[in-house]
Amino acid sequence: MWTLSGFVDEISPDFTEQCKVAAGLGLKYVEVRSAWGINILDLDADQLATMTEILAAHDLRVSSIGSPIGKVFIDDDFAGHLDRMRHAAEVAHTFEAPYIRLFSFFIHAGTDPADYRDEVISRMRAIAKVGEEADVILLHENEKDIYGDIPSRCLDVVESVGSRHLRLAWDPANFVQVGVRPFTDGYAALRPYIEYVQIKDALAADGTVVPAGAGDGEVVQTVRALRDDGFDGFFSLEPHLGDVSSFGAHSGPELFTTAWRAFTDILTAEGIEYK
Repeated sequence: MWTLSGFVDEISPDFTEQCKVAAGLGLKYVEVRSAWGINILDLDADQLATMTEILAAHDLRVSSIGSPIGKVFIDDDFAGHLDRMRHAAEVAHTFEAPYIRLFSFFIHAGTDPADYRDEVISRMRAIAKVGEEADVILLHENEKDIYGDIPSRCLDVVESVGSRHLRLAWDPANFVQVGVRPFTDGYAALRPYIEYVQIKDALAADGTVVPAGAGDGEVVQTVRALRDDGFDGFFSLEPHLGDVSSFGAHSGPELFTTAWRAFTDILTAEGIEYK
């Protein structure tokens, strides 16, 4: 039985509203990225405590911390960012979250990612060490404009770092937006490291994000393959159907529900049970 989650800050800035809608859809887990318009890593201890109370009131748990770690340029200061990674691990412990989502650093436009490879791997090794020490699994998301935006470089990151605490979050829409056919071009190579799936789709023609199955993200093919090889992880709804920025999006309750329905309709059609 697969487990659904979601970036509930796309529902509303208000955390109570986020949890109310998620619970109403039957979700038992959420992915926390922001609350009250504040990034999850910038909330104070009292705000985090309030969040845990709201989660408990709605019978919800946290699947992952949707952190912005690694979503800075590769030549930005790293010492302070590594401290931020340590704080992300503390936040994961606060919510008893098994995962932290992160990235492999923005590369300046017009430059060759290969020129930054060694620095990327060095930084990712340092970040992975924090994950190891905190005993939390780090999930590298393929995001456009970072080093690990295409399958070959995602594979390079995870294999070169070589840590059991660094795995992959599979995002089909982001692959489409960089000209990749996700299942066709990347699934076989990356599958040994995929531990988490983010649910959104996109059109190859212009990169527009659409509900799961309505785009070129080969979502159905991927779902079938994951089912057939026994995948048993989280599927996190990240609709991106409304206003989108580099650090989040707002879809609202109705479009979040649209995204949930599109994906659960796929699961039902494929005979896959979920919770």
